Amino acid sequence: MSMQGSVLAVGKCLACLEFMLFPVWRGIGAGNGVGVGLSQTWARCLRWEPDSPGQGARLPVFDYLVWLVLCHGGCAKLREVCQRGRGAIKLPTDMLSIKLPQLFDIHQIPKVFREDGIISGYRHPRSSALDCVLSSFQMNNETINIWTHFLPTWYFLWRFCILHSALNFLTDSYTWPLLVYMLVICVYPFTSSCAHTFSTMSAESRHICYFFDYGALSLYSLGCAISYGYYVMPDHWVNSFLHQHFVLIAIGNTLFCTSLSCYSRFLELQFPQRSKVLRTAAFVVPFVFDTVPLFYRILLCCWEGCSASDALSNHSYHVIFAFLTCFLFTAHLPERLAPGRFDYFGHSHQLFHISAVVGTHFQMEGVIADMTSRRAWLVAHGVMPSFQGTIGTLVISLLLNLGIISVFSAPLLWKRCCSSNSMHKTPCEYKEQ
Repeated sequence: MSMQGSVLAVGKCLACLEFMLFPVWRGIGAGNGVGVGLSQTWARCLRWEPDSPGQGARLPVFDYLVWLVLCHGGCAKLREVCQRGRGAIKLPTDMLSIKLPQLFDIHQIPKVFREDGIISGYRHPRSSALDCVLSSFQMNNETINIWTHFLPTWYFLWRFCILHSALNFLTDSYTWPLLVYMLVICVYPFTSSCAHTFSTMSAESRHICYFFDYGALSLYSLGCAISYGYYVMPDHWVNSFLHQHFVLIAIGNTLFCTSLSCYSRFLELQFPQRSKVLRTAAFVVPFVFDTVPLFYRILLCCWEGCSASDALSNHSYHVIFAFLTCFLFTAHLPERLAPGRFDYFGHSHQLFHISAVVGTHFQMEGVIADMTSRRAWLVAHGVMPSFQGTIGTLVISLLLNLGIISVFSAPLLWKRCCSSNSMHKTPCEYKEQ
């Protein structure tokens, strides 16, 4: 039988079933023969329009794909595929019934996890990584700590992108101190947010998380020193002995900060007051050294009665919030006055985070203002920034700080491996530890 005869036979068969399927689709088989393009035919089929009343009778010739589906059990196959697809995309029951981690009171967790004046809202001391992530969306005593540093990270990244579009960080060496500074103010809040998120996986993990937090803060102090040394240094101090060795001394302060703050965690249980003093000193010493040029400029301006510029005003606000940050870190107010009242909102560490971020914002604005307003004078009288003194210094300090963190983390990891048989203790079993 010829091809044309086969097509006519199939057409007659389908004409008998026409009333069981759909109205006659306009344009199907309207070409010369059967060879109508698939895209054109399907586009017309989707209209689902009946023939016009005045149109004469014609043979409903379908494309090969269409009549193969309709005449060879294709409808049943399509229904089967749809059923399988519906089952494939069905969400598992476990995903629809995710339970947030349970919270505990202070007497149910080990001493290493306890905070002064915080009575409730503690997470499980052996939380999994997933539990830690889920807990950031659950109200507990760490939730605000996580978000008050996670969200500012994106703000500083946004400012960094704006500066990157306006300045030439690749070839203009004068902008390299600002590049280093912007990198560290994006890193330290993100590291802090991660430390607060995953600090309840174990006692050893808690210490290691905060080791990285301290390392990021010490790198932040180095970034401040680099930007201050090139942009904020008073006019009378440019090219002085302090100016020439400012960044080198800041590297030593960075290593001192990381080492002392990490060491203070080993004294936290037996000597909590000594631990707090050492940790505070570890951050106060780099801050005081970095801010000495700024203190001099502020005092000189107050003494001589100069009109405060935008840069000096922002730096002054930064100093105020820096002192407020230090006060909140050491005083543990207001939760010390009313234990249990500020477990979720308003305790000192949350206020400490907010004050630190606001102070960093003013510091950033002051550094940018000094960089732009003093560029001509500094280029003419000062030393141009070098790769070794800016980006190279940051990389070397990063590697040295990672080495210090590794030295302090090694005994904790070894201890955790030796005590792996006690990984399944419940919170109540930790009460006396």
